Amino acid sequence: MSGISRRGAARLGLGVGIGAAAATLAGCGSGEEQGRPPAGPGHHPDRPAAAPAPAKKAPPRLIGDGSTSYTGRQPNQPAAPVALEVGQTPPQFVIFSWDGAGEVGNGLFPRFLELAREHDAHMTFFLSGLYLLPESKKRLYRPPNNPVGASDIGYLTDGHVKETLKYVHQAWLEGHEIGTHFNGHFCGGPGSVGNWSAAHWRSEIEQARSFVKSWRSNTGWHDHPSLPFDYDQELIGGRTPCLLGQDNLLPVARELGWRYDASSPGGLQRWPDKKQGVWDLPLQGIPFPGHRFEVLSMDYNILANQSKNSTRAPSSNYPGWRTQATQSYLAGFRRAYETNRAPFFIGNHFEEWNGGIYMDAVEESLKQIADHKDVRLVSFRQFVDWLDAQDPAVLAKLRGLEVGERPPGGWSAYLRPEKRPKAGAGGAAK
Repeated sequence: MSGISRRGAARLGLGVGIGAAAATLAGCGSGEEQGRPPAGPGHHPDRPAAAPAPAKKAPPRLIGDGSTSYTGRQPNQPAAPVALEVGQTPPQFVIFSWDGAGEVGNGLFPRFLELAREHDAHMTFFLSGLYLLPESKKRLYRPPNNPVGASDIGYLTDGHVKETLKYVHQAWLEGHEIGTHFNGHFCGGPGSVGNWSAAHWRSEIEQARSFVKSWRSNTGWHDHPSLPFDYDQELIGGRTPCLLGQDNLLPVARELGWRYDASSPGGLQRWPDKKQGVWDLPLQGIPFPGHRFEVLSMDYNILANQSKNSTRAPSSNYPGWRTQATQSYLAGFRRAYETNRAPFFIGNHFEEWNGGIYMDAVEESLKQIADHKDVRLVSFRQFVDWLDAQDPAVLAKLRGLEVGERPPGGWSAYLRPEKRPKAGAGGAAK
């Protein structure tokens, strides 16, 4: 891929896009005011009452070598999902997700955590397991169909591994989901993930989980805070490198109890269904201003159609491209929001390609989307929780709407149970 170094632009994973000429490989609440207690022994009316001692929080229960821990239910979660009422307009779900989810010194991970806090948003971070494995221990990684220790995205520096641990820790406590982007990100040649068998995927997943669950042993940083979650329970879905290999991944995902997969390329803006028993949540084709074709809803795929895979194109193009990327995301949002209310999935990378314009576009899009009524900015995990709480017949009706199709008669008429003929005098319905 021209213009992309092995450790640079490709670092956090690419996808497969829709583009000109063909698909382009690209990879809390405030406390209440307290009144004074009634006068009594030892009470002085002019002195403030002593605050009650805060309840002691149970220490985390360390798991394995202490790399991860059980700290209780994840905080900062939305209310438990409920089924849509008869005739109710569905919410507009928008899911921002991040492939790789490593902090490499550019400040993008904390930037988007702050943005999420400002707009009550939750996101999914697809963590690459290798980003918690120091390069000095690279031979612990045995990638299927590739040499021991190989990786097409390289390894992070020790300092960046520590930064990644810090922000993954913070992200989970703030209510975001930690999924997986697997490990070595092999997209080409005979070792490509597109050629992997189910056994290969099983090995890759076990290694990705191991690198997250054993980073203390692998780094020797035993005084570094443990991650506040049980990864075996947290991990319920992922996105494959370059959106390749889903068919052989899904049987393994189902065996592992995963609830969704976000690896399908070129999906449509329609309500999702399950594939091989797992929710199939694909990146989607969205309008691309100035073109007749659509582009995949991922930063790199917009780049691939603007600068032909170059991540350092002439800067004179940046203002126009930034606007075009922003308008593309917003056009995809509006098409769903104003018609079938299909969930809108956006994929990103913590990269500064073409001067960081795609990060600016994602930020501006999120700000504008968040201002709309009925919008829910959620993680994939939170979205499948909602899906699983719905009446299957209602979901089937939602899936009956095509891209850009409004519900006939409006939502109040469309999402109502079909009227069945009443029984006649003889007792039998005609």
